[in-house]
Order: sequence, then C-alpha cells, then structure tokens
Amino acid sequence: MSAAWSLPAGGDGPARPSGLLDVLRVASIVLDAEGRIVLWSPQAEELFGYTAQEALGRYAARIMVHEEHLDLVKKLFTEVMRTGRSWAGAFPIRRRDGGTRLVEFRNMRLLDDQGQVYALGLAVDQSTVRRLEQDVALSTRIVAQSPIGLAVLDADLRYVSVNPALEQMNGLTADEHLGRTMREVLPLVDAADIQEAAREVLRTGRPVVDRSMTGRTPADPDTDHAWTVSLYRLENTLGTVLGVAVSVVDVTDQYRANAEAETARRRIALIADASARIGTTLDLDRTSGELADVAVPELADAAAVDLLDAVVRGRRTVLGPAEPALMRALAVRWVDASDAVPAADPPGEVIRYAPDRLITECVRTGLPVMVPQAKDEDLLRIARSPEAAEILARAGVHSYLAVPLIARGEVLGAIDLIRTRNPRPFDEDDLLLARELASRAAVQIDNARWYQNARDTALTLQRSLLPSHPSVTGGLEVASRYQPAGATSEVGGDWFDVIPLDDDRTALVVGDVMGSGIPAAATMGRLRTATHTLASLGLDPAVLLEHLNRITVELDEAIATCVYAVHDPRGRRCVISNAGHLPPVRIRAGGTPELLDLPTGVPLGVGGVAFATTEVDLEPGDRLVFYTDGLVETRRDPLDARLDRLLTLLDTPSRSLDDVCELLLRTLHEPDNFDDVALLIARVTAPGD
Repeated sequence: MSAAWSLPAGGDGPARPSGLLDVLRVASIVLDAEGRIVLWSPQAEELFGYTAQEALGRYAARIMVHEEHLDLVKKLFTEVMRTGRSWAGAFPIRRRDGGTRLVEFRNMRLLDDQGQVYALGLAVDQSTVRRLEQDVALSTRIVAQSPIGLAVLDADLRYVSVNPALEQMNGLTADEHLGRTMREVLPLVDAADIQEAAREVLRTGRPVVDRSMTGRTPADPDTDHAWTVSLYRLENTLGTVLGVAVSVVDVTDQYRANAEAETARRRIALIADASARIGTTLDLDRTSGELADVAVPELADAAAVDLLDAVVRGRRTVLGPAEPALMRALAVRWVDASDAVPAADPPGEVIRYAPDRLITECVRTGLPVMVPQAKDEDLLRIARSPEAAEILARAGVHSYLAVPLIARGEVLGAIDLIRTRNPRPFDEDDLLLARELASRAAVQIDNARWYQNARDTALTLQRSLLPSHPSVTGGLEVASRYQPAGATSEVGGDWFDVIPLDDDRTALVVGDVMGSGIPAAATMGRLRTATHTLASLGLDPAVLLEHLNRITVELDEAIATCVYAVHDPRGRRCVISNAGHLPPVRIRAGGTPELLDLPTGVPLGVGGVAFATTEVDLEPGDRLVFYTDGLVETRRDPLDARLDRLLTLLDTPSRSLDDVCELLLRTLHEPDNFDDVALLIARVTAPGD
C-alpha cells in the first residue's frame, strides 16, 4: 500500500491520515462524456479484477455492470451528465473472473477548465459497507445504552465524547465535558493518578484496568463516591494513536461496604488492643495513659483523661446544675507534635471546670457530648480559657467528643477526644467505639483508684509504724531507708528498728512480713511492738526470736523473716540471730565487704525449730548492713549475682552512710519491683566520737 499523508490544521508538518478509506477500499473511476474509462484507480483493479491497461478506453458499462442492468445504468449515466445531479445506488457487478459482487456506487458530474464533462464514479463493496455500518451501529448502541460510563479522550486527554451514563454519573452534559480535561470537569475528584495512567497508556499502549478513583461530582456534591476506571489506547488501521477510551463503573456501594467492614475490623482490633493494653498495672496514672494511648491516633488526634478529684480521693460526688467540677488531669496524648498542646490541662493538676464546659456537662449528666462541627462558641466551652480556645482554633480543632467514665454506677470522670488532622467529624460509629473503650477502661481505672487509695492507706500506716531514730546511738552511727514497692504491687510489711538498751547497747532489727497491704502492715506493727517489749527484757537474740515465733504463730498464719542483732560497744562485739532472713553484710574498716556466715534459721510463724545466736567482732569503723529481699531479689537475675553486686557497691569506704543508702536504692531497687525495701546501715564509732 502506498503511503498517504495530509497536512495538519496548523501546517506544522505531515500527519498520518485516518485509515477509514483504507478500510472501505473505495474504488475511483473517471469516465468521459461517452462513458469510456479515462482514469482507473488501484482499488478499482482490486474490486473489478481488470488492470488499468485492460480497463482504460473501454466503455465502463461493458466491464463494470451486469448485463441485466445495462439499460438502467446508461439511463442514469445520461441523467447525471445532463443535469449534473449526483446519483447513488447499489448494483451487482461482473468481475473479470466471471463472479459477481454487490457494489455501492456514487456518481457525480465533473467539469475541467476547458468545459469538458466527465463522470466520477466511487464504488465500494457493499458487504464492507454493511459490516462497517453494523460495527458503528453496534458501538453507538452500546455506548448510548451502556450503564457503564464511557468516554473518549484525545491525545491531549481532553474529552471528545461521553455517553449518557457518564453524563449522569458526573452531573454534567456532554457539551460541558467536551474540550476539557478530567481535572477541569471534576475538580473534587482525585483524578491526578488517573490522568497520569492515561498518559502512560497513550505512550505504551498497555491498558489500565480497574484503577480506583474517589471524590465528589456535581451529580452528588455532598457525598463521596468511588469508581473503578479502565483505560485503553485507541488507534486506527494505520496505527495512528487517536486517544484513550475510558470506562467508568460506580462502585460506591461496594466501596462503602468495604469501608464499613474495614471500620468494623478496626473497631474490633482496637477493642482487642484496649483489652490487652489497658489495666496492665494498678497504677492510676499509667492506666489512664493507656486509655489515651489506645484512643490516639486510631480514634482521635488528641485525647485527655480527667477524673473528678473527689473520686480520686475515694469519695462519691454528685454535681448540681450550676456547680463547677474539680477535675484532676491524669493523661494527655497528641498525634506527633500538635500546636494545640499548650491548650491542654497539665497532667497531675487539679483544675476547676466551669459549669458550662462540655466536660462538666458530660460528668454531671453521665452522658456523652458530641460536637461534629465545632464552631468558635463551641471551642470556648471545650477549652479552659478564651486563650486556650484560640490555640485550639489555630490548631484546626474541628470536631469534639467527650464520653463519661462510669464504673459500678459511679461517674469517675471523662475522656476528651478532638480531631485536627483527621478531616472526618466524629459520628455515631465513633461514639459507639468511644463508649466501648470508656466502659472497658472505667473498670480498670476504678480498680486502680481503689487500689491506690488502699495502697496509700497501707503506706501511711507502714510509715507511721517505722521508727524515727537518732543518727548516733550507743556507739553506732545509723542510717536507714524505707522504699515502698513499685506501682504494680501493694505496700508490704518490711520494717527496721533501732532500739536503745541498757549499758549503751543497741538492738538492730530488720524484718519482712510475707504478704502485702494493710494486713501485712498491721502484722508488722504488732511484731515491731512485741520486739520492743522483748528487747527491754535483755533477752538473748535467739530467745527473743523464739518468743516472736510464738507470737507470730498466733497471728492468723502470719509468716515473717527477721534478723535481730545486739551491739555491745564495751565488748566490741555483736550477737546476732537469724529467722530465715538474708544474711547481713559486715565491712571491716579498710577491708572487703562480706556476708556474715550465720545459721539461716526458719521464718517466724513456722515454729518447731530452735534459733541460734552468733557472735561477731566489731571494731571502730566497721559497718553492718541489714536489708530485706526487695533490695536484691529480681525475677531475672540469680540471687548470688545480685548479692555479689551488693558487695561491690558497698566497697566504697569514703561515702557517708546516707550516701550509701541512696546508692543502693538507686542502683539495685528497680521501679517495677514487686516488693518493698527496708535498709539499715550501722557504723561503729570510736569512743568520744
């Protein structure tokens, strides 16, 4: 096939023509006034079977028309030449090989510059025309009646045609599409990715199928929709790229169903996460922080957990309609570094919330408060002050939700939630999830606050029972410390005592009641009182422990360990008896720390085994270190390794006794330890010190 070219409209150079004529294979024949063939195209050779040499100069009717139509054709030819009116029709032709073919003709009169008359005949195989017509009709029907949105974009990705379905989807007529790009027609649709994909389809010819697109159109400007878009490159028979065909399917229902399923999945995952993460300890601040951590960022961009101060103190409270609320801020969490942080109430502080604040309304009524679209007047009721409201406005706070924390029928406080970066306002689904989280967390928070109250009571009792002793007594310089257990455990029954005796002697006692809380503290107090009474009798340490053992047996199956030592500065000795306790450490002046080799004995309350008394020498400058197991025992390390660590830390003769106490607690006692610590260190003083 010979190449054919045409000039584009701008005249910038040749461009490939349409291939439609090549599909039709239009044959061109020119006849003179007598009906003889003077021009014969290659397509005519193909259609009729005669070469140009065979056809030129011959009467056209003799070789082109079937015999039965000769008279009619001559008449029509004469009419065209006489009147100049064109004629069209279909006739069977006689091919050179004897076969026949139905051909459509178009005939018209031509004049040259000399006034000579010619006839131009255009002929096309009718089956080819019919096939093309059917294809066009089929395409037209499919495009017009398809429920799928269809469009054609030119090489510049501008609309050249759209079908009715796409007009309806977009809410724009075809004329409003034509000549414009997708982004110009649909500015509220995320079409950038689709346009980039269309350019790639134009370049490579590889189709793109089912690419997702979301946004809003004039057809439904208030609702987000979702579509799948497929793109195909259009070419003619010559391979010229015409543009891109676009098919669009609205999958909003499926998209929403998937979104709802994903939301439900995330809700279940968040609730499961909350169950695992909230209430890992009985520490009130930590439990509140765990609730805030779960809520951010899955549910909100910021969360604050506040409890009524009276509730934290263990008292019930009911707010009147015009009564302010005294709230204690326990936890605040933000997504990354938020500009709204300065507006938050600092954790740990007790804040007076005005009666008109939304959180006050929430805890007063015990009902959630939701503001989907927060306006300036709403921010004034959310923030603690007008200045804080301005900070929230600048940070982009646009939606607010407060949900009460209710446990065992009592309103404890509330969790405040706001959104800044998340563009969606809080809705009923968010409220449902927030209430579920609050319900689960409130029980854990209530447990933590009651535990904390009980722990504070036990700690107060424990501290009230511990002695206040002079720093120097009976030839000894003494330092002591009591460290309560970490927040994950209750206060225990550890104690120490320094008891002045006759003849400048001093009794040193360290003990540990098994158990925790108020019962352990109470048992410790009774044992300490009994020890004071028995010590005043001047009993041998082993005999004193035997009396304590009998007392302990009577205390409702109580068990305790204890070391009882009596220092005699005149004899420069110390007699010690041990009831199942860890051995004390002796540090000779200028020497290496050592664990005293004492008979271990059995704990108090076990009974049936006699105790032994051991005598050790003590010179001025020597030190004795008594401690409970909370200082050295952990769940991870062997006890021997921890005791070696203790001896290493004690090998610091230049430190004061108070400094040594602080060093041991700071280094050995871990914050999450499940036991409290009693520590007593005594240094033998020289006479006259």
